[in-house]
Amino acid sequence: MAERVYLDWNATAPLRPEARDAMIAAMDVVGNPSSVHGEGRKAKAIVERARAQVAAAMGADGSDVVFLSGATEAAALAMAGRGLATAPVEHEAVAAWGDGTLPVGRDGHVTVNDLAGSALQAANSETGVIQQLPSGLAVSDMTQAFGKVPVAFDWSGVEMALISAHKLGGPKGVGALVLRRGLDVTARVRGGGQEMGRRSGTENVPAIAGFGAVAQAAIHDLEAGAWDRVAQLRTFLETSLVGPGAPTTLVGKEATRLPNTSCLITPGWKGETQVMALDLAGFAVSAGSACSSGKVRESAVLRAMGYGPGEADCAIRVSLGPDTTEEQVTRFVEAFRRLRDRRR
Repeated sequence: MAERVYLDWNATAPLRPEARDAMIAAMDVVGNPSSVHGEGRKAKAIVERARAQVAAAMGADGSDVVFLSGATEAAALAMAGRGLATAPVEHEAVAAWGDGTLPVGRDGHVTVNDLAGSALQAANSETGVIQQLPSGLAVSDMTQAFGKVPVAFDWSGVEMALISAHKLGGPKGVGALVLRRGLDVTARVRGGGQEMGRRSGTENVPAIAGFGAVAQAAIHDLEAGAWDRVAQLRTFLETSLVGPGAPTTLVGKEATRLPNTSCLITPGWKGETQVMALDLAGFAVSAGSACSSGKVRESAVLRAMGYGPGEADCAIRVSLGPDTTEEQVTRFVEAFRRLRDRRR
C-alpha cells in the first residue's frame, strides 16, 4: 500500500524536529517561570529565549511579543471592542471581531480606506492570495505568511500582528500577538500578570520553547530558498491540472500568492466529495480553512471574491510544504485526474 501524502500544510504543518527537541528539553525543567528561585529562573530563561527567537524571525522587539494559546486568542486580544472593519475573506477568528464590510475583488485583493480602523490579513489560508499591507493598519493576521514569505513587522507599519506556531511546524496551542513598539493592550485573561501584564496564566513552557525553535528554523529555511522549491512544485501541480480544455480552474491565478497554495475549482464536483475521495486514495487536502472544514457549506472566501454557489462549494485547497516531494505531487496529479475523469 502506497504511503499517504499530506498536502494540507496550511491547516497545520508536521512537527519539525527542532520543535520536538526543544519541547522535550523544556519538559525536564521543573520550575515555574514566575518563581524567583533557580528552577524558576531556568524556566523563565527558556520562555525569554523563545521570545527573542520569535521576535527576531518576525522583525520585532522581544518585549513586543505576547505568548498566547494561538492566533485565535491573539485576535480576541487585539480586536475585541474596537469595531474594526474587516473583509469577508478573513479567517473566522478575525471575522468574529470585525464587520465584514471591506470590499474584495475577483482576484482576492481587499480595498482598505480607514487604516487605523481596519484589520487585513497578510495572506489568505484558502486561496494563498497575498495582500499589500498598508502602513498604519491596525491589525494583520500574518499566520499564513509568517515563515513562507519574508515578513518584517517593524517595517510594515502595522500596529499588531497575529501568528501561530503550528503553521510553521511547531506545536499546536501556542501563538503570539506582536505589538508595535510603545503600544499596549488591555488584558482579557487576568490574574497573576504574566506576559508583562498582557495575558495572565502560567506560560506553557514546552510549547513556547518549541515555538521559538521552529521560528528560528523556519526563517533559516526561508532564507535558504526552501520555499522557492515549493513554489516550483506548486506550479507543476497547477499546470498539470488547469489549462485549455480542463474542467478545473485556479483561484487567484493573476494574484501574488503564497508559494505553496492552490485553490482548485471543479464545477459539479463538491469540495467535500473531492476531499473524501482523495482521502480514500491516500491524499490529505481540504475544502477550506481547517476551522471551517467538516461544515458542509460553500466557501465564504470564494463567495466574497464573486464566485457563485456552483463554484464556491466545488473548491479544494492543496497546500504543500518543504518536505513535499516531486514524486508525491506527481502521484496527487495522477490521482486527481483519475478521480475527476471517472465522473465524466
